[in-house]
Amino acid sequence: MAKVADIGSKRLINLAPDAWVKWVTQRPEVVAKEILGSEFHWISRETDVLLKAYSATHGDFLLLNELQLRYTAQMPLRMRAYAALAQERYRLPTYPVLINILPPSSSLTIVSSYEQEFLGLRAIQDYRTINLWEIDAEIVFEQPLPSLLPFVPILRGGGEISVVQRALQALRADAQLNELESLLAFFASFVLDTPLVQQIMRWDMAVLRESPWYQEIEQRGIQEGARRQLIRVLVQRFGEIPHEVEVRFEGESVEKLENLMDSAIAVSSLDEFVVILSR
Repeated sequence: MAKVADIGSKRLINLAPDAWVKWVTQRPEVVAKEILGSEFHWISRETDVLLKAYSATHGDFLLLNELQLRYTAQMPLRMRAYAALAQERYRLPTYPVLINILPPSSSLTIVSSYEQEFLGLRAIQDYRTINLWEIDAEIVFEQPLPSLLPFVPILRGGGEISVVQRALQALRADAQLNELESLLAFFASFVLDTPLVQQIMRWDMAVLRESPWYQEIEQRGIQEGARRQLIRVLVQRFGEIPHEVEVRFEGESVEKLENLMDSAIAVSSLDEFVVILSR
């Protein structure tokens, strides 16, 4: 069975690190030097990739890549924390980049900075945001960007069968890229019928289950089911609920949502529930 890294973020970026750093920074003079360890004591995430890069203008710096399946309200704080930890460990300027793979729910607005003010003190962390659904699929073939080949189906203009087949041919033409065919099939299933995807390419569930994105989708499915059930109970008990209350359920753990379900059943008013939600 393939290891997680075989089809995870680190594996993908390592296919062509120079092309990757040029693309995410939009600076043609930048080159990749090495992939660094991104484990910081108690924090380790499979979707984070930390590179040491070099620019003749700016010297050595860190490029922090966060490939997130879907943007959540917690991402700004996460980017702030990881950028600070990376800079502290390696003592280099840090350029954080958030790559969102799939669009978030309509209730969320994607932001490119973390800002907080408390007792007159401010904390600010800017980061670059790249939304893959806004990226033209053609640049993957033109530049080229082999790291993005598995994502072609969800890029702008990439959902056509002919474009997906073009990405498939590119993967099959390179021995280094063969193992990514299942990941391409996985993302193709978001825009094409699954039987069609299985017909034209390899669909290896053993490999897919090792992908951090597949695992996240499974977990998100469980979370979304719990969230919808909680909303249904609230509506049945108290009628229409304010949008700002629904938004606060986004990204909550299944355990938290289940606890809120117990509260939704026990309380006598929506106001009482909101008080519990605010704790």
